[in-house]
Amino acid sequence: MTTIPPGLLPEGLSDRLPPQAEASARLVRRVLDTVATHGYERVMPPLAEFEDTLTQRLTSMRAQDLVRVVDPVSQRTLAFRPDMTAQVGRIAATRLAAAPRPLRLSYAGPVIRQKASQLRPEREKMQLGAELIGSDSVPAAVEIVNIAIEALQAAGVTGITIDFTLPDLVDMLAAGPLPLGGAQVEAVRAELDAKDAGALAAHGPAAAAYLPLIEATGPFHAAMERLEAFSARVGGAIDSRIAGLRAIAKPIGWDITLTLDPTERHGFEFQTWFGFSIFAEGFVGEIGRGGSYAIARADGADEPAMGFSLYPDPLIDAGFGGDSPKRLFLPLGHDPARAAELRGEGWHTIAALSEGEDGSAQRCSHWLDGAGPRAY
Repeated sequence: MTTIPPGLLPEGLSDRLPPQAEASARLVRRVLDTVATHGYERVMPPLAEFEDTLTQRLTSMRAQDLVRVVDPVSQRTLAFRPDMTAQVGRIAATRLAAAPRPLRLSYAGPVIRQKASQLRPEREKMQLGAELIGSDSVPAAVEIVNIAIEALQAAGVTGITIDFTLPDLVDMLAAGPLPLGGAQVEAVRAELDAKDAGALAAHGPAAAAYLPLIEATGPFHAAMERLEAFSARVGGAIDSRIAGLRAIAKPIGWDITLTLDPTERHGFEFQTWFGFSIFAEGFVGEIGRGGSYAIARADGADEPAMGFSLYPDPLIDAGFGGDSPKRLFLPLGHDPARAAELRGEGWHTIAALSEGEDGSAQRCSHWLDGAGPRAY
């Protein structure tokens, strides 16, 4: 039998130690507190659910991609959540089905996936965010995008870029002004993903009609002008989408970089008319995404929704989450009342348990000398 070394963790899982664990908690708290000021109330779904219940709402993930176990009580298969948005949707459609709409919910917790990506080798991640249930309108999108920005800024993040997309644009055009056959739709999507104009044109005149969508990519305002010219050529078919994007972008501050990729679909498999990715200067890959989607209600009807999710682990690894609290060493025989007062002022106290303890070794910057702190 192979002996597992003590402390060895499965691939893609890791411990978060002091002070990073405290920084993680502070960052999560700042984001959730910011979201709460806009009326979003927190829910706490379980870490695992019955597999069949969870997979019904995970349109972008297969059952075999989940970490699964057999429940010893029910003998049914359980799956650990790879995403919390689906769970919030379940809560909204069942436990809170009778709650007034629009329903504003927030959440935070770990998610785990069976496999990691090359870009992000972690299989367990922290996910936090907010969902607005009952509307996928432009005002709902304005609210969600600006709350996501505000929450990141509250956590100290700068150099934010928002990349907008229209996830179902190809499907909408293929079913209307620019018709495509079933096999052609997937081929056009793939070439648009690769931004391969030559390969797209090689699929024939019907596919070549989508070439302007490759050009309508890049800095927001220039890309929007090209998208507007494309819409004019197809009889204004996407004028309402363009107007929606303009309205969403208008209140965003000048310090936020805006870009557009109208056919981006990676990570937006369950989004409907609108989606956005969030990037930050100095970080590889996105740190969050959001957009519009639909929740399946118990009566079989779809309910519109809008939301965003953040994945803050790279931010925490980079030192975000605020400064660590001041640590004060309390020698033997210290005044407990004075120590309590200092804790009320924001100090974290470390009390000596025996003679000869070194407060600086306990990462204390000060020690209690009589009535007040003294720096080491």
